[in-house]
Amino acid sequence: MASISGMLRNLLDRPGGVPLAPYQKIVKAAGALAAKIGELDELPAPEMDDLAGFCAIAREAADRELGLRPYDVQLLGTLALLDGKVAEMATGEGKTLSGAMAAAGYALQGKRVHVISVNDYLARRDAEWMGPFYASLGVSVGWIGQNSTPEERREAYAKDVTYGPVSEIGFDVLRDRLRTDAAELIVPAPEVALVDEADSVLVDEARVPLVMAGAADPGNAVPEMAALVRQLVRGYHYEIDEQARNVYLTPKGADSVENLLGVELYDEHEPGTLIELNLALHAHALLARDVDYIVRDGKVQLINPSRGRVALLQRWPDGLQAAVEAKEALPPSEKGEILDSITVQGLIRRYPQICGMTGTAVAVSEQLGEFYGLKVAVIPPNRPCVRTDELDRIYPTVPDKDAALVEEIQEVHATGRPILIGTLDVAESENLAKLLQRRGLEPVVLNAKNDAEEAAIIAKAGERDAITVSTQMAGRGTDIRLGGGVAELGGLYVIGSGRHASSRLDDQLRGRAGRQGDPGGSVFFVSMQDDLITQFIPDERPPAADPDGVVRHRRGAYLVGHAQRVAEGVNLEIHRNTWRYTRLLEHQRELILEWRDKVLHGDAASKALAKADSERWESLPEDTRDETARQIVLHALDRCWTEHLAFLTDLREGIHLRALGRMSPVDEFQREAVAEYKSLLAEVERRSLESFEAPEPDLRRPAATWTYLVQDNPFGTEWDRILKRVTAATRRG
Repeated sequence: MASISGMLRNLLDRPGGVPLAPYQKIVKAAGALAAKIGELDELPAPEMDDLAGFCAIAREAADRELGLRPYDVQLLGTLALLDGKVAEMATGEGKTLSGAMAAAGYALQGKRVHVISVNDYLARRDAEWMGPFYASLGVSVGWIGQNSTPEERREAYAKDVTYGPVSEIGFDVLRDRLRTDAAELIVPAPEVALVDEADSVLVDEARVPLVMAGAADPGNAVPEMAALVRQLVRGYHYEIDEQARNVYLTPKGADSVENLLGVELYDEHEPGTLIELNLALHAHALLARDVDYIVRDGKVQLINPSRGRVALLQRWPDGLQAAVEAKEALPPSEKGEILDSITVQGLIRRYPQICGMTGTAVAVSEQLGEFYGLKVAVIPPNRPCVRTDELDRIYPTVPDKDAALVEEIQEVHATGRPILIGTLDVAESENLAKLLQRRGLEPVVLNAKNDAEEAAIIAKAGERDAITVSTQMAGRGTDIRLGGGVAELGGLYVIGSGRHASSRLDDQLRGRAGRQGDPGGSVFFVSMQDDLITQFIPDERPPAADPDGVVRHRRGAYLVGHAQRVAEGVNLEIHRNTWRYTRLLEHQRELILEWRDKVLHGDAASKALAKADSERWESLPEDTRDETARQIVLHALDRCWTEHLAFLTDLREGIHLRALGRMSPVDEFQREAVAEYKSLLAEVERRSLESFEAPEPDLRRPAATWTYLVQDNPFGTEWDRILKRVTAATRRG
């Protein structure tokens, strides 16, 4: 009976977590070695078959080289990472050092480690900060960033441990995918991925495709269509669905557009006009400036929804990107065919060993298990959290909420207590700043428009009298330390201006206060008109407010939580649905790369072409024919793969029509994709032989290539879009 109650207690204490007892035993043994190790003038090289000894030496090395002596809980985090788990460690608990000790441990096992971060700043900061620690253990370390040269990248990847943002590592993998000389390859074979901010990389950005494009053309914006949709009236010409994920013409709207353009919109043989119109309508009705994107330096720059900052190098699929540029009357950005692409999830799954760390992992433990086979280890804080988390303050309308929010900020600021306000988007942060300035307050605004200074700004958010207004995730990875006398005032006060679509983002915001046992407080201001409520539970009737304007009825709090759960369910289904499509593509990509590697590194091309046409083979100069054969087959492989990607893109875009015949779009997509892949192999052989037998084979490649990320599937699941299209067609009659 006692063992059963113990099991239940473990489950209750660590929801979604693995038992920590084995790690705690090792940490205790490491503690017993501390005095002995500390007396040594020179630290011995750690033996990785003795984890207690490794922990004791690593702790002493960090103390001597960095002035940071790891707490027992940091060693627990290190051991969880070395065990291939995702370590959940609260903000301010020292994840950077735990990650460095784990990376060093893997390197000492002879494994190459990539520490994958969310941006350039963190990659460089952590590699340089932890550098002396690595050196003391005989482990080399390097980092790459957006501006790293090919030589700097090659040098960094040659180190035992390489820090880099996920996008840059992905782009390097894609560039290598197009190399025609084995000596030019930059990225070594993947071995260990240690993912910082694991929930952000592995879940929030998992389905984002990284793209390598070539054969640039100037692009083709559609200003005429943008001008047309500006004339359309919502509710008369078009409708937006409850979750603001789709927009569709009403019968009156369709008639008006057909009269204006003089075309038949729903002609299945000429779908181009309808596609252009839908893109322009999506850009006009669903994408908002300063919420989904900003315009800076004459360009549309996307805002990453999970980080609240500009997503450099990120763009929507070409048609939608052009539609938004036309909406903003900007020149079109260059376009080109996609030479290759890989999702963040596909990139990470290349590594035989994956581990990670974040402050919020339990909430996504289901996705981590489902998509990566990872389990979560919940590491307790070094000191108990004493932060006071208040109940949500709920108001009937947005103006009511904003007025109460400003009043609260003014009252608390009068005491000198520092305040960090987390907003949901750029527009909201700037609007709030203006409201505060009218009250004579001077907030520091940190949002997607000035993210370059975010770390320095956020680090000062704990100073006395500070008011910092920040979009979600700004400065993540930066500690907020309390200024003098602030602890006596109650510590940092965190206010959320609304609940996010993910409870994890709320928890991350709360976690900015109360680090390492500091005092702190948090509260969220919510209105029954917030997008979270109106998009995800539009039919629910909110309770009435009390006489003072606050909604205190328990149904109010229930509805906020319910809306958040619905939103999380929708996003999980989008992730699952996207992976159903991309899983097959990633598998086909692996097969193609296996074939390509045999051609690039071996004599597969020579054998194939010599066998296919021995007479032509014998007529070629002996010293160059192997390289000629290699380049011919590589060119055919790469061209056919590019065309295959284009085919799959078109197939997926039109696969919704199969739903009308009660077929499964995913099953139909996979069936056709497999058939097309089989024909691709034969086509590579045919083109290779054709070029081989030609007097002057055409092996030209794109004059220019560039990389970017695609904000994929911004308007919901394939099924969302299917249902709306079917509904629109039915209404059209």
